[in-house]
Amino acid sequence: MGLTDILKKAFMEGYAASNITIGTVLICMVCTVAIAIYIYAIYKIVNRKSFYNKGFNLSLVIIAVITSAIILTIQSNIVVSLGMVGALSIVRFRTAIKDPTDLAFLFWSISVGIICGAGFAMIAVIASLFITVLIVMFSSSAKAASTLVLVVNADSHRREEDIMKIVREHCKYYRTRARNVSKNGMNLAIEVKTGKQSELIDSLMAQEFVSDASLVENDSEIV
Repeated sequence: MGLTDILKKAFMEGYAASNITIGTVLICMVCTVAIAIYIYAIYKIVNRKSFYNKGFNLSLVIIAVITSAIILTIQSNIVVSLGMVGALSIVRFRTAIKDPTDLAFLFWSISVGIICGAGFAMIAVIASLFITVLIVMFSSSAKAASTLVLVVNADSHRREEDIMKIVREHCKYYRTRARNVSKNGMNLAIEVKTGKQSELIDSLMAQEFVSDASLVENDSEIV
């Protein structure tokens, strides 16, 4: 049986067995590392425009390998498996994960380790491809729905309607988020969605009653 046949059998029929051999361990580790590196690349691409945590991304690869090794060891010996379950039950992680996306990637990495350790690398590959498709779909949707906050300062609160008229001409979506009025003028914060950012700013700055206008990126999403 050649190397190609061994790999084909490992992916299609599973390589888990009660008697763990060096070959089984190597196949398991190679499959796990390959998929974990793929997860590493996807996480880096998804977070390239926001805060990218290289340490967390590296931990995804390590966690997948460790999980795979644990599952591989558990299935080889019932006594060892009971001991590992007892040992792992007392482990507590105190690092809070605030971003739900990071939590999803963490669970993805753990799942890949479990699946590969159980001997079903092909399932891990197919599941990873489906997850990637979902990430691309929802990432594109979120990008399309991104909004900006338009901040406008005017010399009089009576100019609000004039400002909103310009906003309506250049924006597909707009919503006033804040309105601050003083004796010296007014300040408006308007959530907008537009593909004509430069034209919007130019039109506002062309008005004598507008002292300044700016667009700020908004992290919220339109429902």
